[in-house]
Amino acid sequence: MSVCVCVCVSTMACTLVCLGVVQTEGGKVKGKNQNMGLLHSVDVFKGIPFADVPGRWELPKRHPGWDGVLQAIKYQKRCLQVTLLQLSSQGSEDCLYLNIHVPQGVSRGLPVMVYIFGGAFLLGASNDVPFLGNSLYDGNEMADRGGVIVVSVNYRVGSLGFLSTGDARMPGNYGLWDQHAAISWVKRNIEAFGGNPDNITIFGQSAGAASVNYQMLSPYSKGLFRRAISQCGVALSPWAIQLDPMATTKKVARKVGCRTTNEEEMLLCLKITDPVGITMAAKLNLLLIPVMNLLEFTPVVDGDFIPDHPSRLFNNTADIDYLAGVNSMDGHLFAGVDVPSINQRRKETTAAQVKKLISGLTQQKGAEAIQSVYSMYSANWGSVPQQDMVKKTVTDIETDYLFLVPTQVALQLHAQHARGARTYSYLFDMKTRIPGLPSWVGAMHAEDVQYLFGKPFDKPLIYFPRHRDLSGYMIAYWTNFAKTGDPSRGSKVPTIWPPFTPSRHPYLVINSDITKSSVRYSPRPGDGRYTSRQETLNTWTDLDGSL
Repeated sequence: MSVCVCVCVSTMACTLVCLGVVQTEGGKVKGKNQNMGLLHSVDVFKGIPFADVPGRWELPKRHPGWDGVLQAIKYQKRCLQVTLLQLSSQGSEDCLYLNIHVPQGVSRGLPVMVYIFGGAFLLGASNDVPFLGNSLYDGNEMADRGGVIVVSVNYRVGSLGFLSTGDARMPGNYGLWDQHAAISWVKRNIEAFGGNPDNITIFGQSAGAASVNYQMLSPYSKGLFRRAISQCGVALSPWAIQLDPMATTKKVARKVGCRTTNEEEMLLCLKITDPVGITMAAKLNLLLIPVMNLLEFTPVVDGDFIPDHPSRLFNNTADIDYLAGVNSMDGHLFAGVDVPSINQRRKETTAAQVKKLISGLTQQKGAEAIQSVYSMYSANWGSVPQQDMVKKTVTDIETDYLFLVPTQVALQLHAQHARGARTYSYLFDMKTRIPGLPSWVGAMHAEDVQYLFGKPFDKPLIYFPRHRDLSGYMIAYWTNFAKTGDPSRGSKVPTIWPPFTPSRHPYLVINSDITKSSVRYSPRPGDGRYTSRQETLNTWTDLDGSL
């Protein structure tokens, strides 16, 4: 194990000295010790390979190992993907690496938390999102303050990670298999870093949250991890599953010049085509509305890793403690693309625009379905609705359909199938810090991540004390859950978080002012515009037979 010892040069000064060499199944690795304050440090190991360079649309294989000591001191390349602006590609096919953050000064047998990044299954990396000189996903603060080992992993994305024919020829889900390989590596090796291989929690945000849910649902995960956390996404989310994968594969083939009516010839052509070209063929068509239809490279029911529709696989989660939730305005980012006027002070958002959005989301189910949803959300508008109310309603519609309702259904299915496992629900509701947005905007998609990874402590000058309060609460709740399966048991928290059960559906409102009254039951605290939480669920689930 990597060992830190306290060396005292006088009666007043002690320094942590870390030895930093760990034996893994592939060979020895040496990380770097990061000082976190007085007698606090974290051993950081970056760029450890958990699998060999993957073959094109093949499952990951174990790494053959290395001689000598691997200097695990820098992040490795991300998996090949388009850049954020989609003007070029970045990354490499040699990308299956992970990073480990180990707190020092604590005992062996530490709980382990494995983070799966988001990015629409199209973008991202374990060290993604530069944040004032560091990665947003840097696990040092969480490891140090929570007393857990934090692991972040890479996986294939885009066309190289999720292209599929819908059958055995190219079954898909290669990115999910990569995640599984990484978690399996952690299970086999984390004891050497001081971790408990029988107490692993996987957690993720957005596409990473849906991935967490898929890992829970897969029969291949039995006994692999003990707990799971989904932040703003589940496998039931309408953007998280491919329904016609062959159509997407044929579209990619046409883009890269593999034009043939013979499917076998097409697949052979794709196999030998430049991977950069295949990657660039995954670019989003930003003219497609609603924006949820942009996500074409996502998991698929393959009859193997995901043997059936996700809604019918929750029996596989019976022994896994599960915590899941959404941000209060998760849908705002997408609503602003679908209906740009909601962020434009001088432009009106009309009832016709709202109905057009609903029509796109309900997949043209007909006028009656559109009117049903519209009537529910506009019930309290009045004869002359205020524009802020109309614009906020657009965000509520996308939040509910893309995030809230699928998450609530997933929580209900988990609670119904649980055999001793616990279920917890939350709503993250800290007002946005993004400048220039309307005053009514709450917590947008991905705004929770900065607090969970302790950025208000790491970069104190750009945050206020209330942000550090929130960050401390989230780290405590999340790491308590990882340690015990109960977010209220362990480090001190501001209030008890009751479990979600088949008959009672409490959730915790998470912000910088958590009290006993933060435990609620209605869907939109303090809002009261919709007749009931159950009506919202029933309306959307009736329109989507898969929920």
